[in-house]
Amino acid sequence: MTLPDIYSAKAILQWFHDMGADESIASHPTDWTTTPPPLDPVPEKPTNLSQIKKNIPIQAADVAAIMGTPPASPAVNASLASLIAQARRSADSAQTLEQLETAVRNFEGCALKKMAKNTVFSDGNPNADIMLIGEAPGAEEDAQGIPFCGTSGKLLDAMLASIDLSRQQNVYITNTLFWRPPGNRTPSPDELAICLPFVERHIALFNPKIIILAGGTATKTLLDAKVGITRLRGKPYHYKNQYLNNKVPLRALFHPSYLLRQPAQKSLAWSDLQEIAHTISQIPSLKLN
Repeated sequence: MTLPDIYSAKAILQWFHDMGADESIASHPTDWTTTPPPLDPVPEKPTNLSQIKKNIPIQAADVAAIMGTPPASPAVNASLASLIAQARRSADSAQTLEQLETAVRNFEGCALKKMAKNTVFSDGNPNADIMLIGEAPGAEEDAQGIPFCGTSGKLLDAMLASIDLSRQQNVYITNTLFWRPPGNRTPSPDELAICLPFVERHIALFNPKIIILAGGTATKTLLDAKVGITRLRGKPYHYKNQYLNNKVPLRALFHPSYLLRQPAQKSLAWSDLQEIAHTISQIPSLKLN
């Protein structure tokens, strides 16, 4: 029987690619058409129902056992702390944007780098006063080594142009992560924590007059917020880290890739852009040309 084209292997692979599954995860191929060996019996997880019924406090390790997710070991926590400290020392040593880019490219402490094609550091005008920080590189950004160069980048350029801004003239662009997470998945807290020292140093060395954050990951990370972008956008903030002497005005807006999926939210994005333009107009020392 001949299957229609929609069920062809090529069509199925194209669908997976469009959904973001564009690379292999396993180290060797698996023949899923063969009968798999029988699975070992899974032992029952402890439930500690007696503790729950008696309202006895349950320790974190007990909760982890009930949920089937063991807590992080001290060795794992120590390893993460060591990688963050390594990133901080490397960031501290950079005195210019060029030195920081070299430090990021030479850094081997983030596992994402091993799976990425390119380190994606920055784009735009390094002499501008406006800094835009996104989330993480996508497939096109990873391929070209340039932030916001794919479909979402074209939308970002259109959004900036609507308020007379451009990466060529008065905006400098970077991300909170310098390497693409596989399949464009959401960055993990550990990955963000490891890269954060470089991001903080990046902001200080660039010394912006205003920061624009695109997307929930960037906004929650730099504002250390627990709520999502829907509640963070549309409000004025000021940003400061250990390298900065003064607070920097900051505004947040939806990520262009989100707007491509949810075009109904573009009206809110337009409102945010108008607020950003107004904030920029209130900074007398900010140059646009």
